[in-house]
Amino acid sequence: MNIGLRIFLGYFLIVALAALLLAQVFVEQVKPGVRQAMEDTLVDTANVLAELATDDLVAGRIATGPFARRVREVAGRDFGAEIWGFDKRAASYRVYVTDARGTVVFDSSEAELGADYSRWNDVYLTLRGEYGARSTRADPDDPDSTVMHVAAPIHDASGAIIGVLTVAKPNRALQPFIERSQAVVLRWGAVLMGVALLVGLVAAWWLSRQLGGLRRYAHAVTAGERATLPASAGEFGELGEALETMRVRLEGKQYVEQYVHSLTHEMKGPLAAIRGSAELLEAPLPDADRVRFADSIHAQSERLAQMIDKLLALAAVEHRQRIEQPLPVDPAELAAEVAELCAPAIARSDVELELQLEDLGRIEGDAFLLRQALANLVGNAVEFAPAGSVVVLRLRREEGDAVFEVTDQGPGIPDYALPRVFERFYSLSRPDGGSRSSGLGLCFVAEVAALHGGRAELANREGCGAVAQLIVPLR
Repeated sequence: MNIGLRIFLGYFLIVALAALLLAQVFVEQVKPGVRQAMEDTLVDTANVLAELATDDLVAGRIATGPFARRVREVAGRDFGAEIWGFDKRAASYRVYVTDARGTVVFDSSEAELGADYSRWNDVYLTLRGEYGARSTRADPDDPDSTVMHVAAPIHDASGAIIGVLTVAKPNRALQPFIERSQAVVLRWGAVLMGVALLVGLVAAWWLSRQLGGLRRYAHAVTAGERATLPASAGEFGELGEALETMRVRLEGKQYVEQYVHSLTHEMKGPLAAIRGSAELLEAPLPDADRVRFADSIHAQSERLAQMIDKLLALAAVEHRQRIEQPLPVDPAELAAEVAELCAPAIARSDVELELQLEDLGRIEGDAFLLRQALANLVGNAVEFAPAGSVVVLRLRREEGDAVFEVTDQGPGIPDYALPRVFERFYSLSRPDGGSRSSGLGLCFVAEVAALHGGRAELANREGCGAVAQLIVPLR
């Protein structure tokens, strides 16, 4: 499981738990909050009505007096109200009055007149001078049938409690408001959770993308491939720059160590030959031997000079991660320039160079490096080709690539050498018994091909000879 998915799942779990907790708290608090507001209203209503009922209760006409008549008339009133989208057409209150003993002496519903309510909390507590209220189920089997009762004391002129007025209202009357509030809370909670998850998904994708780019870059560097540092933001950018600096320093150190080791190893042969020839020249020698040893010194020093030049060219290519400013290059024109560049060496070797070029359009890259690489392939083919033979430089299209193909009629490549021909300092003896080359030419070709997003290949032809290919993507 990648880190982006783990981050997203962790974020999702946290957001989901937080959303569920908050939704649970809000939803659970809606109902008691609404009921608390209703109880506050009922307290005000009960006390107002208690004051209005005082005179009739003192006069003994609470069931037939003006108060009772007005309360009953409320049942026939059309309220015609609209409360936040809900119609309010009739009263949902029940009002009853008990005397000092807790007996119901007035009931707006006429259902419990004469009943003993002295044990109900609203009456019981109020008669004792305390705040009296209760919530009781109208139907014992229905938990949603609760009715809230809030009482207020009725006092005589001396201040004594002579009765209790209770206002009762079904909690179900407020259920539409509760359900709507809960629905709003849940809806917006779902929206916020969705937005939070979307933000988490984007953040996880961004983190995964940044880390993935750096991971691929690190793997490519570890594999020795050319890799471009991915564009990163913030601390990821700083991390990428630190990795790039570390790579450059480590590669530089390893590169120098490897090159010094390889160069000293390869220079031992020419230096030994030069030293031996110089020691022999110190003694009296026939003119023919002196000329031969002087030629050996000249040849070996030339070999050392070529090795150093090619090593410097190869080092310059290997340290480049990309072509900084690629330019359009005509491959056919490039091949013709290489043929002209190699003409003197071809003439000395008594070999003919045949061009088979197609018009392929353009490739993008560094014309100088491509020219050097192709010249190395042609030079190798000329060195291995027998006198009087033909070396063919062919340019053709293969899918979306331009293929420079150089074939010769020489002895070909031994099977044991095929896997190593592109290794640095690896070379084979020339057919005419000449000295080995620096072993850097084909390595240079492979590096130039990779730098242009292509590849280099070398194989034996059917019959005789070898075929070398420099493959570069067309623009």
